[in-house]
Amino acid sequence: MEFAAEGPTAIPLWVNGHAFLTVCDAYFDVLNPLTGEAVHRVPLAGADEAQAAVAAAQLAQPIWAEMGLAARRICLGKLADGLENYAGHFAKLLIGETGFDEARAAVEVADAVAALRGAAVGETGVVAIVVDATHPLAGFAAAAAPALLAGAAVVVKPSPKAPSAAYALCELSARAEWPAGVLNLMQGDTQAIAGLCAAGIDRMVFVGNAALGAQIGAIAEAAGKVFELQAQ
Repeated sequence: MEFAAEGPTAIPLWVNGHAFLTVCDAYFDVLNPLTGEAVHRVPLAGADEAQAAVAAAQLAQPIWAEMGLAARRICLGKLADGLENYAGHFAKLLIGETGFDEARAAVEVADAVAALRGAAVGETGVVAIVVDATHPLAGFAAAAAPALLAGAAVVVKPSPKAPSAAYALCELSARAEWPAGVLNLMQGDTQAIAGLCAAGIDRMVFVGNAALGAQIGAIAEAAGKVFELQAQ
């Protein structure tokens, strides 16, 4: 079974349970840091794409919340099971985009599985999660799982340097039969972050280094959004 993110192709957005193909004026080349080779590219999406992603999350969030805590925990468990089953694939994606060695990539996947299985209940609403390239999978899972367990819908904006693992996890949520729109993915840079804020999210979480977090926090707070920094 292959994922759409396999190979040196453009990685789309993920909106309302499906790959969301968009044509942008600019793209970002995802480079293997060990070889300098372009392994993927991502669209630098903007306000229109952000609006579509947030709208899908806003529609899905009440349905997801009404499912109840036990049902949502089962969904997270199924996603963790799938991640374990495809651990080798996810490790390969991480190695190709981050320069992780095999051992570190395996730990990144294992940490993501643990985050999905062991989440505490967070806050609900529509949450945008911005993740840098330091922990592109485990950081995403650790920030998203508590929100998802609480009944929130999520829009993730991965680093354009390492987007494939987050995209593949969104694909996996569809295979785990999650409701469409609960988990969405926005590609891009700071323009995408500003677009998410303008589109009506309830709060934004950044997972990564404090210096970059300060820049992203300034964008979120200027738009009147609650901002949380999870420094790594």
